[in-house]
Amino acid sequence: MGLLSLAIWTPVAFGIVLLALGRDDQAPIVRWVALVGAIVSFLVTLPLYGQFDVSTAAMQFVEKSSWIERFNVNYHLGVDGISLWFVLLTAFINVVVIIASWEVIKRNVSQYMASFLILSGLMIGVFCALDGLLFYVFFEATLIPMYLIIGIWGGPNKIYAAFKFFLYTLLGSLLMLVALIYLYTTSGGSFDLAVWHQLPLGSKTQTLLFFAFFTAFAVKVPMWPVHTWLPDVHVEAPTGGSAVLAAIMLKLGAYGFLRFSLPIAPDAAHEWAGVMIALSLIAVVYVGLVAMVQQDMKKLVAYSSVAHMGFVTLGFFIFSSLGVSGGIVQMISHGFVSAAMFLSIGVLYDRVHSREIASYGGVVNTMPKFTAFALFFAMANCGLPGTAGFVGEWMVILGAVKFNFWIGFAAASALIFGAAYTLWMFKRVYLGPVANDHVKELTDISPREFLVMALLAAAVLYMGVYPKPFTDVMDVSVAQLLKHVAISKLN
Repeated sequence: MGLLSLAIWTPVAFGIVLLALGRDDQAPIVRWVALVGAIVSFLVTLPLYGQFDVSTAAMQFVEKSSWIERFNVNYHLGVDGISLWFVLLTAFINVVVIIASWEVIKRNVSQYMASFLILSGLMIGVFCALDGLLFYVFFEATLIPMYLIIGIWGGPNKIYAAFKFFLYTLLGSLLMLVALIYLYTTSGGSFDLAVWHQLPLGSKTQTLLFFAFFTAFAVKVPMWPVHTWLPDVHVEAPTGGSAVLAAIMLKLGAYGFLRFSLPIAPDAAHEWAGVMIALSLIAVVYVGLVAMVQQDMKKLVAYSSVAHMGFVTLGFFIFSSLGVSGGIVQMISHGFVSAAMFLSIGVLYDRVHSREIASYGGVVNTMPKFTAFALFFAMANCGLPGTAGFVGEWMVILGAVKFNFWIGFAAASALIFGAAYTLWMFKRVYLGPVANDHVKELTDISPREFLVMALLAAAVLYMGVYPKPFTDVMDVSVAQLLKHVAISKLN
């Protein structure tokens, strides 16, 4: 097994072991096995960064073996500068979520922990797959553990939310399957992405393929107007589910645009870029305004995620190195910041059992340590310089201004809305006098919760102060992608 196979199957193997343990009377053992599994799964991804060659755009750590020989389907894995960081991010967030869920989940503990470990492996598979059908299998398989996480451990309307999540994302992916089959037949029976990237496709064909992929990836991002499933799912999902959904699962759709839509249908991507930019700006501006009127903290952060992901798709479709790199950096930083925001809400929910902003007030008086972390993450969510939230948005806005001043201006104005709804929530929840007896009885974060907050704060601060390791890895791969898209456009 190569490093990528280890990264994919190590958490899956630990998840299967947890399912075998099974019983709730063994919960203490289950939690430790889950933690060891998550840490080992993260450690096996570190050599990927250590041995990665930043000077080449070629796929690295490639593994290829025949899977379904009759249809020329291969177990084909590899990473480049675009996908590498998402493998590490997925494994890291999995460790944080396992620690955060340590005492919160009381029933079916083994199944809960196993779902996250298996989900982690499947999502890493999406980022590593270089075979079209293998990508589709991993892409769809991620729905199963997340569906169970929402449907079993979610809130009062968990069944509705789980069905909405499953149906939206599954229906969106059906047209992608049609596109994959078409590309398979057109390429003479190959599912190899590198072969598909070189296919000479006509303008009309590219447009049809572009929108087939768009239905799958736009729902997953989610882009406006197919974003309505996200707030419902976030409200009902357990805290760990919300953190993984926002930090990693939303990135699968954005990653799909880079791996499929742009290189396979480059002419259509240029032709429909105006539409994509318009939809992205609506997400950034309109959804930001929607976030400002939310009374539920989780809903507010969910809408905030849609607005932040709007920056990602905006960056991709201005076809500049600054924009695409900024979009990828924004995906990584949003992974850290959104996970931190949802886990912070989870800390309060575990104590008061309410997500309503009106249920709080003056939390700083009873939880000063926690409030310090919450303020830092709120600042990162606003895009404060020196935090991870600033770097990607600044790169995308700079790229957008160079592309078209007014597009850049519209995107930059959204930072004001982001600051407004985030600081408004922070003020009402944390500042002022103690609002009620629930807040009066709150106790500050435990050492376990402090560890979770500290890990995420360190990641947010490091990326904000020193983003060079992140951008260095992706620069050559982004340049190669843009060169491919530009040459196809000229032809």
